[in-house]
Amino acid sequence: MDPPTDGPAPVTGASDAVGTAAEEPRVPGLSPSRANDYLQCPLLFRFRAVDRLPEPASPAAARGTLVHAVLEKLFDLPAAERTLEAACAALPERWAEVLEQDPRCVDLHTTDAEREEFLAGAERLLATWFTLEDPTRLEPRARELQVRHDLDGGPRLRGVVDRVDVAPNGWVRVVDYKTGRSPRAGYESSALFQMRFYAYVVWRTRGVLPKRLQLAYLGDGVVVSHEPTESEMHTLEARVRSIWAGIEDTARSGDWRPRPSRLCDWCSFRDRCPSFGGTPPPVPEGAVERAIGVTPSPAG
Repeated sequence: MDPPTDGPAPVTGASDAVGTAAEEPRVPGLSPSRANDYLQCPLLFRFRAVDRLPEPASPAAARGTLVHAVLEKLFDLPAAERTLEAACAALPERWAEVLEQDPRCVDLHTTDAEREEFLAGAERLLATWFTLEDPTRLEPRARELQVRHDLDGGPRLRGVVDRVDVAPNGWVRVVDYKTGRSPRAGYESSALFQMRFYAYVVWRTRGVLPKRLQLAYLGDGVVVSHEPTESEMHTLEARVRSIWAGIEDTARSGDWRPRPSRLCDWCSFRDRCPSFGGTPPPVPEGAVERAIGVTPSPAG
């Protein structure tokens, strides 16, 4: 599985992909999720990336975190032991770890029956994954891989890749688990943007363009695959630069205006949004400089 020693740098675990907070100061950065936030609603981006306001835990998000944790640890087992039964048996322990790391999730269920229902939902998602892939035939090169790349004159691109597979011939596959349902035809752009984003960072940092990008939707058992091209990577870079330029301009002006849409029904910040009669809190002192690296204009 190891690539030739004279070939591109290998894709390995998270420790060699990123530095720790103790090694270097935090620099302005952009993840696929925050980029999509800005495109969806600049005020949402401000609340999450600049103000860093806390949000309540949601059952769907918590279940997704749990399933990701189980699938990450599953590959610690010998291949023959990577069964659905083993994955489901690991749910209580992994859930206890999630609760320890994110106390907000404690309030998601208050009775044993609610807890069992929650875990049963995770079991169904795991069962679907086992119909899509056979973990006894997989030896991932990396799991929960933290990736980053500093654009010249731009932000630090960063994210976490669920799984990276490397074939004996050196081909790289980037895999992402989605615990929701697959998007309707014509609405795949957001998810594919995320995967191209990851492919771009791997390409720039490792010198190898992933052969395949794979999205596994556990909500309905659909797998979406895509083979990226270098042309797409250049287009992705131009798009990211354009998004970041928009973020910088908005940060300088202070005009974080909301962009109402149907997605507002699921927003955690409706009570603070002017579109729904709310008032955004003042931006914390220095928050824009820390998050974006620019200084707002006095008028902003």
